[in-house]
Amino acid sequence: MVPPARRPSRAGRDLAAAIAVGTALGVVILSSLLIERHFFVGVLALATAVATWELAGALRRGAGIEVPLGVLLLGGQAMVWLSWPYGLRGLAVSFAVTALAVLLWRMRTGAAHYVRDVTAGLFTAAYVPLFCSFTILMLVADDGLGRVLTFLICGVASDVGGYAAGVLLGRHAMAPTISPKKSWEGFAGSQVAGMLAGALCVQFLLGGVWWAGAITGALLVVSATLGDLVESMVKRDLGIKDMGTLLPGHGGLLDRMDSLLPTAVVAWGLLSIVVPVS
Repeated sequence: MVPPARRPSRAGRDLAAAIAVGTALGVVILSSLLIERHFFVGVLALATAVATWELAGALRRGAGIEVPLGVLLLGGQAMVWLSWPYGLRGLAVSFAVTALAVLLWRMRTGAAHYVRDVTAGLFTAAYVPLFCSFTILMLVADDGLGRVLTFLICGVASDVGGYAAGVLLGRHAMAPTISPKKSWEGFAGSQVAGMLAGALCVQFLLGGVWWAGAITGALLVVSATLGDLVESMVKRDLGIKDMGTLLPGHGGLLDRMDSLLPTAVVAWGLLSIVVPVS
């Protein structure tokens, strides 16, 4: 007897696979953070390399754009690892050198599509390793563990709250031409969960005031939602469904990081204001 086909969830995911993968990723991230913060840098460096490779592959499959993958992988590792000892200066210099290398490397294949390919290379360098490295800038502070946990917990809360509210209550599409499954009800669920997570994390992990944490959580939800929509725009432009196939139920690793990448920049800036680094 043939078993019945598994019915997809209303949100379009294989929910069991998504939960299993999300749990496994959470265990790896939390273990690396709690055991030794340098382990987390290694995890982030690996994730940056994989996501860069996925984006380069998506650009090639969807639009025939070739970016200098070796340059981007090497430059991405420089951004991640130099952000720890040298902070924002190390990140800025390594990004600038990577951008210059992209410009020069592409010259070897001639002028045809030079601007297009260089622009795609600079976009890749900024979207993945540059944005990702702001997580390291949070981590190097004395209370860096609390800052990174606040950023990650707010991101997870936004995702879970939005998913639950969207599946149960979603009726009004937020951006039907970009991401048809996103609803205003889901966004409201993300806001409630994100503000609660932000208030608790800022007060108990960073010693700040709860209302500032609630505002931080709300703004991180906005950033995460916009980050998700940005990646959806990129995929629609390229005519692909997922950036990769590495993670069952999620697509590629970059599909899992899409909302976190720009949010890392926003979280670094907001937390620097709400709880200044001593």
